[in-house]
Amino acid sequence: MKIAITGKGGVGKTTLAAVLARLYAAEGRKVIAVDVDPDANLGLALGFTVDEVNAITPVSKMKELIAERTGSEGDGLGKFFKINPKVDDIPDAYAKEKNGVKFLIMGTVELGGGGCVCPEHVVIKRLISHLVIQRDEVVIMDMEAGIEHLGRGTAGMVDAFIVVVEPGARSVQTYGMVKKLALDLGIKKVSVVANKVRGQEDMDFIKRSIPPDALLGCVSYNDEIINADRQGASPFDTSAKAKLEIERVKDALDKGF
Repeated sequence: MKIAITGKGGVGKTTLAAVLARLYAAEGRKVIAVDVDPDANLGLALGFTVDEVNAITPVSKMKELIAERTGSEGDGLGKFFKINPKVDDIPDAYAKEKNGVKFLIMGTVELGGGGCVCPEHVVIKRLISHLVIQRDEVVIMDMEAGIEHLGRGTAGMVDAFIVVVEPGARSVQTYGMVKKLALDLGIKKVSVVANKVRGQEDMDFIKRSIPPDALLGCVSYNDEIINADRQGASPFDTSAKAKLEIERVKDALDKGF
């Protein structure tokens, strides 16, 4: 199972990614959780401590490794470098593990003028492609709102592309934008998980706004999740309700939705 989760900032995609990862790990599955969001906070939601997360070097900051694999020197901008570097050993060598989940942080890439491709970008994109196409683990990626890290071939191999939305027009608009981008990459089905649902009025809005065959499940507004975030704890460990609701989402995924 290869799952990419995206959505506007603050909608709860990290909570969904973390709890799904923990649920699969609890079944004894091999799981890799990947933080592809520049605002990286998946580690805390998985149960890592602040110190443990701070001690993890994002792949984009592994300068010596990137230079070695791409054959570049310095920032590599304006120079020749390999566009198909070796990355297959990176997950096992550099991922940190906790609660049965291997964890990688991709990190941000500072692109040069005109958005030119740099060695860091090449390594990250190649690594994401490797995780999706070649690894035999459950791979769960906490993406940013855009999907530019997924190339056409990579995107076509994702088993589930999920947009997390809140009951609001701007969040639903993001779903529409992501769906269009996904279709351009050959992803025919984009699923939705509605989060922070407070009651029937919110449910009615979601049902009006999202096609029934796209709605994967709903997660209630939950103060326990907010408190877990304040404490830097995993919602998997602190909210039985969130765990149960996200387990229903997982069941839908496992059944092929």
